[in-house]
Amino acid sequence: MSGSTLGELFRVTNFGESHGPAIGCVIDGCPPGLALSEADIQPELDRRRPGTSRHVTQRQEADRVQILSGVYEGRTTGTPIALLIPNTDQRSKDYGNLLDTFRPGHADYAYWRKYGIRDPRGGGRSSARTTAPTVAAGAVARKWLRERLGCTFTGWMSALGEIEIPFEDEEHIAANDFFAANTSDIPRLEAFMDALRKAGDSCGARIEVRARGVPAGLGEPLYDRLDADIAHAMMGLNAVKGVEIGAGFACVAQRGSVHGDELTPEGFASNHAGGVLGGISTGQELVVRLAIKPTSSIRIARASIDRAGQPTTVETHGRHDPCVGIRATPIAEALLALVVMDHVLRQRAQCGDVELPIPAIPAARPAGA
Repeated sequence: MSGSTLGELFRVTNFGESHGPAIGCVIDGCPPGLALSEADIQPELDRRRPGTSRHVTQRQEADRVQILSGVYEGRTTGTPIALLIPNTDQRSKDYGNLLDTFRPGHADYAYWRKYGIRDPRGGGRSSARTTAPTVAAGAVARKWLRERLGCTFTGWMSALGEIEIPFEDEEHIAANDFFAANTSDIPRLEAFMDALRKAGDSCGARIEVRARGVPAGLGEPLYDRLDADIAHAMMGLNAVKGVEIGAGFACVAQRGSVHGDELTPEGFASNHAGGVLGGISTGQELVVRLAIKPTSSIRIARASIDRAGQPTTVETHGRHDPCVGIRATPIAEALLALVVMDHVLRQRAQCGDVELPIPAIPAARPAGA
């Protein structure tokens, strides 16, 4: 009921605060026998961690993960896997002026209204810091899915503020600080972010993430549809204000003769559905896009109120991401992997003995994907 657990059969419970001693998660339901060590998880955490470029928060966290349970002699035992990530670079004094005030656009006011108490240090539980355990859990799911099903997850930034980032090649994603599938526009993105930081302001971003090798048949209509669970998980990511599956909002302007993906013996002719029909996976790529709002912690003075309801102004000091979307790509990939992993186990439990007289339709990739 507390809202910190995701999944049914592959359940991940996230804990910790931005400036607490540590953050972490407990994974319950991971199948036994998976070869697993910290070295399998750390590369994904390194992709997400802060302080990796001048365009993100300069908080220096190594994000070194520790496996506390659920692994024996290098393999998962089927029992809960506890992952711990110590916090080592907190500067709580930067938040002293926020104890009695609320940052516009931030969760400060909402948390206080709900719980009657809040941790103002770095946003406490509402901080993007709490996404690190999600990435760690996602690394476990990704490894199992890759080894058992050949399933892979790839994401990239497709827009930074008002700048549309043309897709060039996925090979470019790891070669720049923006997770952009692009090389020609990187200098423009860098200049944009430098000007934004100098102005003390922030911007939003759009992230696209895809899952390939997903088997057909995942999803449980009516209310546990695969796309519904994907949207549910993605909206749990800090600062996400919109989720699209496949064509998304562009389907409003499409005709049925265009939007409906035709089937051929060679595969689907297109993928406007984003790999989900009727809430069930088709075997095509899962295509998901996220709209991420501008960072709420900015240096520009904004009008607000204090806990007594009196007017005041708020200026946020400290180390913040001018665009939280820059580090969101590994998190979105992890969340998609967690949802797919959970649904694979649910499908295996309910429909593992279903047999069909014909093979699945090949999952042809759409042109330009």
